[in-house]
Amino acid sequence: MCNLYRMTKTVDEIAALFDAVDAVKGANFGEEIYPGYPGLVVAGGAEGQFKVGTMSWGFPLVMKGKNGQPLKPKPVNNARTDKLDGFFWRSSFERRRCLIPLTAWAEAQGAKGAKTRTWLSLPNAETFAAAGVWRKSDEFGTCYSMVMTDSAGSAAESVHSRMPVLLAPEDYGLWMAGSPEEAKRLCKPWIGDITIEVSDHPWVRR
Repeated sequence: MCNLYRMTKTVDEIAALFDAVDAVKGANFGEEIYPGYPGLVVAGGAEGQFKVGTMSWGFPLVMKGKNGQPLKPKPVNNARTDKLDGFFWRSSFERRRCLIPLTAWAEAQGAKGAKTRTWLSLPNAETFAAAGVWRKSDEFGTCYSMVMTDSAGSAAESVHSRMPVLLAPEDYGLWMAGSPEEAKRLCKPWIGDITIEVSDHPWVRR
Protein backbone atom coordinates (compact mmCIF):
# COMPACT_ATOMS: atom_id res chain seq x y z
CA MET A 1 0.00 0.00 0.00
CA CYS A 2 1.14 3.57 -0.58
CA ASN A 3 1.90 5.62 2.53
CA LEU A 4 4.41 8.00 0.96
CA TYR A 5 4.81 9.56 -2.45
CA ARG A 6 6.83 12.30 -4.08
CA MET A 7 5.59 15.23 -6.17
CA THR A 8 8.31 17.63 -7.25
CA LYS A 9 6.49 19.86 -9.74
CA THR A 10 5.08 23.32 -9.06
CA VAL A 11 1.39 24.18 -9.21
CA ASP A 12 1.92 26.00 -12.50
CA GLU A 13 3.70 22.99 -14.01
CA ILE A 14 0.90 20.65 -12.96
CA ALA A 15 -1.74 23.02 -14.30
CA ALA A 16 0.04 23.05 -17.67
CA LEU A 17 0.59 19.27 -17.75
CA PHE A 18 -3.06 18.49 -16.97
CA ASP A 19 -4.56 21.40 -18.92
CA ALA A 20 -6.08 22.64 -15.67
CA VAL A 21 -6.86 25.92 -13.96
CA ASP A 22 -4.61 26.95 -11.07
CA ALA A 23 -7.06 27.48 -8.20
CA VAL A 24 -4.56 27.58 -5.33
CA LYS A 25 -2.29 30.59 -5.67
CA GLY A 26 0.49 30.23 -3.12
CA ALA A 27 -0.37 26.62 -2.23
CA ASN A 28 1.78 25.05 0.47
CA PHE A 29 2.76 21.39 0.16
CA GLY A 30 5.93 19.33 0.49
CA GLU A 31 7.76 17.34 -2.15
CA GLU A 32 7.23 14.21 -0.06
CA ILE A 33 3.60 13.66 0.92
CA TYR A 34 2.55 11.63 3.98
CA PRO A 35 -0.94 10.66 5.19
CA GLY A 36 -2.64 13.57 6.94
CA TYR A 37 -0.58 16.19 5.08
CA PRO A 38 -1.61 18.36 2.09
CA GLY A 39 -1.00 17.21 -1.45
CA LEU A 40 -1.77 18.59 -4.88
CA VAL A 41 -4.88 17.17 -6.58
CA VAL A 42 -6.56 17.69 -9.95
CA ALA A 43 -10.34 17.65 -9.64
CA GLY A 44 -13.27 18.61 -11.83
CA GLY A 45 -14.22 22.26 -12.05
CA ALA A 46 -16.92 24.34 -13.68
CA GLU A 47 -18.04 23.31 -17.15
CA GLY A 48 -15.94 20.16 -17.05
CA GLN A 49 -12.63 22.01 -16.75
CA PHE A 50 -9.89 20.49 -14.58
CA LYS A 51 -8.87 22.45 -11.50
CA VAL A 52 -5.66 22.13 -9.44
CA GLY A 53 -5.97 22.41 -5.67
CA THR A 54 -4.57 21.16 -2.38
CA MET A 55 -6.36 18.66 -0.15
CA SER A 56 -5.43 16.63 2.91
CA TRP A 57 -4.30 13.07 2.11
CA GLY A 58 -6.64 10.63 3.79
CA PHE A 59 -10.35 10.30 4.59
CA PRO A 60 -11.06 10.63 8.33
CA LEU A 61 -11.86 7.44 10.19
CA VAL A 62 -13.50 8.30 13.51
CA MET A 63 -11.80 6.48 16.39
CA LYS A 64 -12.93 5.84 19.97
CA GLY A 65 -11.00 4.71 23.02
CA LYS A 66 -11.80 1.80 25.31
CA ASN A 67 -14.15 3.95 27.36
CA GLY A 68 -15.85 5.44 24.34
CA GLN A 69 -13.95 8.71 24.41
CA PRO A 70 -13.27 10.26 20.99
CA LEU A 71 -9.73 9.90 19.68
CA LYS A 72 -7.91 11.73 16.94
CA PRO A 73 -9.30 10.59 13.54
CA LYS A 74 -7.06 8.33 11.46
CA PRO A 75 -6.42 9.34 7.82
CA VAL A 76 -7.39 6.47 5.52
CA ASN A 77 -5.16 7.27 2.56
CA ASN A 78 -5.69 4.14 0.42
CA ALA A 79 -8.98 3.04 -1.15
CA ARG A 80 -8.90 -0.57 -2.32
CA THR A 81 -10.51 -1.21 -5.69
CA ASP A 82 -12.58 -4.08 -4.33
CA LYS A 83 -13.99 -1.83 -1.56
CA LEU A 84 -15.12 1.11 -3.72
CA ASP A 85 -18.74 -0.07 -3.67
CA GLY A 86 -18.78 -0.08 0.15
CA PHE A 87 -20.38 2.62 2.29
CA PHE A 88 -17.11 4.38 3.19
CA TRP A 89 -16.10 5.03 -0.44
CA ARG A 90 -19.18 4.63 -2.66
CA SER A 91 -20.45 8.22 -2.79
CA SER A 92 -16.99 9.65 -3.52
CA PHE A 93 -16.24 7.02 -6.17
CA GLU A 94 -19.53 7.65 -7.94
CA ARG A 95 -19.47 11.47 -7.74
CA ARG A 96 -16.03 12.82 -6.81
CA ARG A 97 -13.09 11.24 -8.59
CA CYS A 98 -9.78 13.06 -9.01
CA LEU A 99 -6.25 12.74 -10.37
CA ILE A 100 -3.26 12.64 -8.03
CA PRO A 101 -0.06 13.91 -9.71
CA LEU A 102 3.12 12.21 -8.56
CA THR A 103 6.69 11.65 -9.67
CA ALA A 104 7.23 8.44 -7.63
CA TRP A 105 5.69 6.46 -4.80
CA ALA A 106 7.49 4.56 -2.05
CA GLU A 107 7.14 1.17 -0.40
CA ALA A 108 8.86 -0.03 2.76
CA GLN A 109 11.28 -2.93 2.39
CA GLY A 110 13.60 -4.74 4.76
CA ALA A 111 13.55 -6.14 8.28
CA LYS A 112 11.25 -4.74 10.96
CA GLY A 113 12.88 -1.74 12.58
CA ALA A 114 15.29 -1.31 9.68
CA LYS A 115 12.97 -0.79 6.73
CA THR A 116 14.15 1.44 3.90
CA ARG A 117 12.40 3.27 1.07
CA THR A 118 12.07 1.72 -2.37
CA TRP A 119 10.83 4.25 -4.95
CA LEU A 120 8.74 3.29 -7.97
CA SER A 121 8.05 5.47 -10.99
CA LEU A 122 7.30 5.34 -14.69
CA PRO A 123 10.29 5.51 -17.06
CA ASN A 124 10.37 8.53 -19.37
CA ALA A 125 7.60 10.26 -17.38
CA GLU A 126 8.63 12.94 -14.90
CA THR A 127 5.04 13.21 -13.71
CA PHE A 128 2.11 10.80 -13.99
CA ALA A 129 -1.28 10.39 -12.34
CA ALA A 130 -2.81 7.97 -9.87
CA ALA A 131 -6.55 7.55 -9.56
CA GLY A 132 -8.11 9.20 -6.54
CA VAL A 133 -11.40 10.04 -4.84
CA TRP A 134 -12.18 13.07 -2.70
CA ARG A 135 -14.74 14.48 -0.26
CA LYS A 136 -15.31 17.27 2.24
CA SER A 137 -15.02 16.44 5.92
CA ASP A 138 -15.45 18.17 9.27
CA GLU A 139 -12.23 16.64 10.58
CA PHE A 140 -9.71 17.30 7.78
CA GLY A 141 -11.47 19.73 5.48
CA THR A 142 -11.36 18.71 1.81
CA CYS A 143 -9.48 15.42 1.60
CA TYR A 144 -8.55 12.69 -0.88
CA SER A 145 -7.53 9.05 -1.00
CA MET A 146 -5.50 7.06 -3.53
CA VAL A 147 -7.14 4.09 -5.25
CA MET A 148 -5.12 0.87 -5.01
CA THR A 149 -5.11 -2.34 -7.02
CA ASP A 150 -2.96 -5.45 -7.47
CA SER A 151 0.63 -5.06 -8.60
CA ALA A 152 1.93 -6.61 -11.79
CA GLY A 153 5.29 -7.40 -13.36
CA SER A 154 8.49 -6.42 -11.58
CA ALA A 155 6.66 -4.40 -8.92
CA ALA A 156 4.72 -7.46 -7.77
CA GLU A 157 7.72 -9.76 -8.00
CA SER A 158 10.17 -7.69 -5.96
CA VAL A 159 8.38 -4.90 -4.08
CA HIS A 160 4.72 -5.18 -3.04
CA SER A 161 1.53 -7.04 -3.92
CA ARG A 162 -0.48 -3.83 -4.31
CA MET A 163 0.11 -0.50 -6.06
CA PRO A 164 -1.73 2.69 -7.01
CA VAL A 165 -4.12 2.63 -9.97
CA LEU A 166 -2.02 4.46 -12.57
CA LEU A 167 -3.85 6.21 -15.40
CA ALA A 168 -2.69 6.81 -18.95
CA PRO A 169 -3.20 10.44 -20.09
CA GLU A 170 -5.87 9.38 -22.57
CA ASP A 171 -7.90 7.98 -19.65
CA TYR A 172 -7.85 11.08 -17.44
CA GLY A 173 -11.16 12.39 -18.74
CA LEU A 174 -12.87 9.02 -18.46
CA TRP A 175 -11.76 8.60 -14.85
CA MET A 176 -12.96 12.07 -13.94
CA ALA A 177 -16.27 12.20 -15.80
CA GLY A 178 -17.14 8.66 -16.89
CA SER A 179 -19.77 6.47 -15.31
CA PRO A 180 -18.85 4.39 -12.23
CA GLU A 181 -18.83 1.32 -14.48
CA GLU A 182 -16.40 2.96 -16.92
CA ALA A 183 -14.18 4.19 -14.09
CA LYS A 184 -14.17 0.74 -12.46
CA ARG A 185 -12.77 -0.76 -15.66
CA LEU A 186 -9.74 1.52 -15.31
CA CYS A 187 -8.95 0.10 -11.86
CA LYS A 188 -6.47 -2.53 -13.04
CA PRO A 189 -2.78 -3.30 -12.63
CA TRP A 190 -0.34 -1.21 -14.66
CA ILE A 191 1.12 -3.43 -17.35
CA GLY A 192 3.78 -1.00 -18.60
CA ASP A 193 7.37 -0.74 -17.44
CA ILE A 194 8.10 0.49 -13.92
CA THR A 195 11.39 1.90 -12.67
CA ILE A 196 12.39 0.56 -9.24
CA GLU A 197 14.95 2.49 -7.19
CA VAL A 198 16.14 0.77 -4.01
CA SER A 199 17.55 3.21 -1.45
CA ASP A 200 19.19 3.05 1.97
CA HIS A 201 17.05 5.89 3.31
CA PRO A 202 15.16 4.84 6.49
CA TRP A 203 11.44 4.41 6.02
CA VAL A 204 10.68 6.32 9.23
CA ARG A 205 11.96 9.85 9.42
CA ARG A 206 14.15 10.41 12.47
